[in-house]
Amino acid sequence: QVQLVESGGGLVQAGGSLRLSCTASGRILSNYAMGWFRQAPGKEREFVATITWSGGSTAYADYVNGRFTMSRDNAKNPAYLQMNNLNPEDPAFYYCAAKGSTASQAIYLKRFDYTYWGQGTRVTVSS
Repeated sequence: QVQLVESGGGLVQAGGSLRLSCTASGRILSNYAMGWFRQAPGKEREFVATITWSGGSTAYADYVNGRFTMSRDNAKNPAYLQMNNLNPEDPAFYYCAAKGSTASQAIYLKRFDYTYWGQGTRVTVSS
């Protein structure tokens, strides 16, 4: 069983930055693709970013527009999300997700692709 725990959320002013981390326990996630999703109140959970288990490729939602960077370090935490230039459309709970994969370069964009989820970390942006 894999347990994911997100951290790094908080309150930031518009234009500010936060770095989210995803810690895994129960299994080494070196062969897992990782994703970040977010869910605002009253809205569906939506894709933010993903990274292949090799770490060689990433993909982002269009609204990210170059502001976020996803990375991973399998020796420490499996995933990070550096978020810069946060704006009033970004507040949400941000969730880390993992999917076992045999393809080192496979990209997974849909929430239903992922097997394991964290409990989320809250991001708030003040204007």
